[in-house]
Amino acid sequence: MRDIKSLCVYCGSSSGSHPAYAEAAAAFGTRMAKEGIALVYGGGKVGLMGTVADAVLAAGGKVIGVIPRQLVEKEVAHTGLSELQVVETMHERKTRMYELSDAFVALPGGFGTMDEMFEMLTWAQLGLHGYPCAYLDVRGFYRNLAATMDHMVSEGFVKATQRDQVWFGESIDALFDWMKNFESTFTPKWITATSVDGTPA
Repeated sequence: MRDIKSLCVYCGSSSGSHPAYAEAAAAFGTRMAKEGIALVYGGGKVGLMGTVADAVLAAGGKVIGVIPRQLVEKEVAHTGLSELQVVETMHERKTRMYELSDAFVALPGGFGTMDEMFEMLTWAQLGLHGYPCAYLDVRGFYRNLAATMDHMVSEGFVKATQRDQVWFGESIDALFDWMKNFESTFTPKWITATSVDGTPA
C-alpha cells in the first residue's frame, strides 16, 4: 500500500457552470481530511480551489497553498490556510507543489489545470517521478481527454503502458483505492540510438 501523506490537487479558479463540480470538490476535500492526507494546491480562495481547501480545513485537515506573489497582490490568496507559501513565479509554484506532494489529482478546470497536470504526466513519462496521476471525471468532464489520450496511443505518440498509468473515473472511493495500490512502471520513450542515427541499439 502506497503511503500518501500529501496530495496535490489541480482545479479551476472558477466553480464551473454546474453545482456538481463544487459538490465533488467539497466531497473530495472532506475525504482527504478523513484519510489524514494534506492538501497541496495553488493557494487561491476562489472557485473549486477555494472549495476543496475549505472542505479539507472544515474536516480538520491540513492545507498548504503555494501562490505567486503577483496573485497574492491581486487578493485571490486564501488567508485561512494551515500554511501559505509565496513564490515569485508560476514555474516556482509548480516546482514547489511537486516537491511537497506524493500524488496528483485533477478536478475539473481550465488551461491552468491542464498545464499543471500535463507537466506531471510528462515528468512521469520521462521517469522523473513515479507518483500517481489521476483525473476525477465529474459529469464526464474528462471523457474526451481520456479518448484523446487513447488516440495518442493508437497513433503512436504515447505508449500504452504510459497511458495505463493515468486514472480516469468519477468515484472518489475508487480513486483513493487506486492511489493506495498504485505501482509505477517506467517505460522509456521512443528515442533510441536507431531512431537518432540509424545505428542498431
